Amino acid sequence: MPMGAVRRGVLIGGGEQRLRLYPAMDYVGLAEAAAEKMELYRRDPSGWRGCRHTNEVSVSWRPSAEFAGNVYRGEGILPASPQDVWECIKPVAGGSRTKWDQNVKDFEVVEAVSDTVSVCRTTTPSAFMRIISPREFVDVVLMKQYEDGTMLSAATNVEHPLCPPQPNFVRGFNYPCGCFCIPLSGDPDRTQLLSFFQTDLGGYLPQTVVDSFFPASITGFYSNLTKAIKALKA
Repeated sequence: MPMGAVRRGVLIGGGEQRLRLYPAMDYVGLAEAAAEKMELYRRDPSGWRGCRHTNEVSVSWRPSAEFAGNVYRGEGILPASPQDVWECIKPVAGGSRTKWDQNVKDFEVVEAVSDTVSVCRTTTPSAFMRIISPREFVDVVLMKQYEDGTMLSAATNVEHPLCPPQPNFVRGFNYPCGCFCIPLSGDPDRTQLLSFFQTDLGGYLPQTVVDSFFPASITGFYSNLTKAIKALKA
């Protein structure tokens, strides 16, 4: 192995125990690069095309530069402080997202790389009238707070020796994605939530299904999050 490489592996079954090696991954570097992409998307207003609007969120999209699909942008104002919104969406073990987000069945931290970076596995239930079968995603996730109080969760797909593909799940891939919880000046009880999603669902799905699923999914995310926040404050 090259100098500095890390030998990672998992034992696989059979008559003898053999070690399946995985290439070393710079999890911190990948997480920081995802966060930088989120900041670029936030600053770049060009090319977004509106596709759905509700009382909670405006959804737009543009072609992804990361894969042969689209990146989606959701933007809405939520009736709670940034801390309350963050409490509902923060990507931590035992967090509340599995309780309110219909697209998240299970969330686990596979490896805590540092205080702010972790490798996580997320599974999703079947969706879209079961046309989309259950998926699993393995991502490195970074949490960051800015001087103005904005909080960011950013993620991108990785491999991890403790997360080989599981039976009964299709492996999907999140390309740089994330959520900004942005304080509103003079209004501490409301928060701008700016989110970016760009996901390859994997498997064999008609493009029309994919193009319909994401705007509906993002709309549901904001609607269910708004309900969760109201319940938290009650």
